[in-house]
Amino acid sequence: MLRTEHLSLAYGDKQVVDNVSLAIPEGGITCLLGPNGSGKSTLLKSFAGLLPPRSGQVFLDNRPVAQWDRRRLALRLAMLPQKPVVPDGIRVRDLIALGRFPHRKWWQRNLTTDDNATIDAMAMTGVSDLAERPVEALSGGQQQRVWIAMALAQETDILLLDEPTTFLDWGYQLEVLELLSTLNRQHGLTVVMSLHDLNQAAQFADRIAVLADGQLDTIGSPAEVMTESLVNRVFRVHTSITAGWEGRPFCSGFAESAQSRSRQRPRCIATS
Repeated sequence: MLRTEHLSLAYGDKQVVDNVSLAIPEGGITCLLGPNGSGKSTLLKSFAGLLPPRSGQVFLDNRPVAQWDRRRLALRLAMLPQKPVVPDGIRVRDLIALGRFPHRKWWQRNLTTDDNATIDAMAMTGVSDLAERPVEALSGGQQQRVWIAMALAQETDILLLDEPTTFLDWGYQLEVLELLSTLNRQHGLTVVMSLHDLNQAAQFADRIAVLADGQLDTIGSPAEVMTESLVNRVFRVHTSITAGWEGRPFCSGFAESAQSRSRQRPRCIATS
């Protein structure tokens, strides 16, 4: 459905993604992992057609994304950026309804199908009781649910999310990830998201793609990818990998590696 072939991306003269080829499985959850600056957000932008390739291609249904009409592309995939801006004073219901724009001609007002899709999206994300409240008055976790509802109202096959748990406390992080997992299982939504937390990726992802210095280091199931050697090599920390929830790999006992000490990073030990 969605894939890249020898994709390289840049901002001006600075190359950020270098020769990445990967395929996103349909109907699954794929997580992009990697240190800051490894190219995760840049890669997601290219999936959505927001950043033209320096070389290589992004394909949707075997057609380059650059050749897709923007409205038709918006009917196939939705992108939720890391820091979406809430319009002043907008209500929850009205923000979610913005996801219906690709389905209407420029002269059309709200249709019954738009109202139904908005109501369904609110129900799926558990924000129906917040419909008349200003979005800016909600908690961080509630706002993230509303943004996801807007993307669902768009009624696409693919949902792209750039670090959807950023700025949320731990409870809200798990709430958002559980919601995405439920939407994937019950509605067949293909989810592609970047994360920073290795254990969250291991718990919720079907496949993990690890980026390092703009290149694809490893891709596979959580059990295949989450190894002590990979965490040491890519994230420069030592860890112990054990069996966690439902047998998924779990990283515990983090400590700095020799590479980290050479960079004078502060030591941090964490336990499960």
